[in-house]
Amino acid sequence: MIGGVDIGGTKIAAAAVACDGRIVSRAECATNASQGFESGMQRIVGLLRECARAGGGKFKGIGVGTTGPIDPQTGVFGTVDNLPGWKGFNLKQPLEREFGVPVAIENDADAAALGEASWGAGRGKSRFIYVTVSTGIGGGIVFDGELYRGVDQSHPELGHMVVEASGPLCYCGAHGCWEWMAAGPAMVSWMRENAPAGAALPADLSAKEICRLAEQGDALARKAVGREGYYLGVGLANLVTMYCPDAIALGGGVMGSAHLFLDRAREVVRTSCTLVPAEKTEILLARMGGDAGVAGAALAWHNRFEKQKRS
Repeated sequence: MIGGVDIGGTKIAAAAVACDGRIVSRAECATNASQGFESGMQRIVGLLRECARAGGGKFKGIGVGTTGPIDPQTGVFGTVDNLPGWKGFNLKQPLEREFGVPVAIENDADAAALGEASWGAGRGKSRFIYVTVSTGIGGGIVFDGELYRGVDQSHPELGHMVVEASGPLCYCGAHGCWEWMAAGPAMVSWMRENAPAGAALPADLSAKEICRLAEQGDALARKAVGREGYYLGVGLANLVTMYCPDAIALGGGVMGSAHLFLDRAREVVRTSCTLVPAEKTEILLARMGGDAGVAGAALAWHNRFEKQKRS
């Protein structure tokens, strides 16, 4: 078995993963990032030990997919907005000391892309892109079974391509990033800004609630959903034009309501990508759900240690 860990701003999941991607055992807990790195590390170790016991064996290695930035070679965190206070801490060394096995560190979206490419929606696809749409937008690119990395082993930030230059200022410094136009909070912001004066919107308005209102026929919610489909499609069209992939798989919480806006997004791709064979790129939903991150983290370990050993 390989231990797989998926660290997000809200929760941490761990699993014992078989060589075929099967989840043997799984456990999760709240991240509680504000309690600090050491507290988080204790919970990660506890989850892994729980999974190893339930799986009936020891780990051959451990792969970790985490929200970043993080150096995939050293395991040292950079500045992570949703993991305050974790900057500068090393994730790799404590796990190697604790379990006595090699540890591979990966960006969480890249890990999920590996999982989907091997055992999910991208299986059998030579050129595959995974995109997650939730509180943010991220993704990973897998060509011929290999994760694409940029200069200095960097992770491409798909959610920060500009899709509307006159759009709102993003924390990255650009205006109109894909994330700020099509992630869940973007739907909420637009709905609040365009609601009639005195409209009684709930204080905890969410993308999920907007989609529910749209299904009930609420006119403003239907416009918000239409806008979501348009800007989701613009970003997808950019990926299709740049990479001409065999498939793009969409995951994340917002895609739970994909039936409301995915057809619109596909239409934007069809009408925008006229210089490439866009009709040959499948745009589909991810299949592994919450298991993509832990399974992909385990695969990242396999690729870094076992695959290299055999080549």
